[in-house]
Amino acid sequence: MRVISVRRAFALLFKSDSRNEPVAEIVHLEDGRYSSYNFDDWAELSAFKREFEPSEHDWIRTVRFHILVPRIVRVLRFSKVRRQEIKFNRRNIFARDRNTCQYCGRRFSTVDLSLDHVIPRTQGGGTTWDNLVCSCLKCNVKKGGRTPEQANMRLIKIPEKPNYNPSLQVQLSDRRYRSWRQFLDAAYWNVELKH
Repeated sequence: MRVISVRRAFALLFKSDSRNEPVAEIVHLEDGRYSSYNFDDWAELSAFKREFEPSEHDWIRTVRFHILVPRIVRVLRFSKVRRQEIKFNRRNIFARDRNTCQYCGRRFSTVDLSLDHVIPRTQGGGTTWDNLVCSCLKCNVKKGGRTPEQANMRLIKIPEKPNYNPSLQVQLSDRRYRSWRQFLDAAYWNVELKH
């Protein structure tokens, strides 16, 4: 399983193998039941949804019509799937720490958070998963260029590289992705899914 772009999803839906068989299909949750659709059937369903519930869905505008953004695309034929490496970036660190200051434990918006080197760079600390944490501005100033022990502060949890994509955790809380629930183990993703 992996998260792909809408563009990649539609490319898979148009692709066929050497026997002219489809490579992928759309899986859609409707009234608690999953149904499979090829592109033509999906376009037909999209026309219906566009007429009766246009504000309930995300849309892609083509030259001739609007089409629903599929949430689940099941690949029917594939070769090897490479393991995706989790990107080390600011957004993923905020997501990993759930926008929570790792010193005082309060949640903040990303504009009110900074990244703190647990072991300061001046003391040999690196810019790595296990040395960066979210910190509110007040705690970051209080800690300064010291280690938590030197500043008499405690970390809420030891930072480490996640074994899941932290950005996906944020997306799963959105109701638009409730159809993924059947396919993902919420405990593994460490996510509370909203109904």
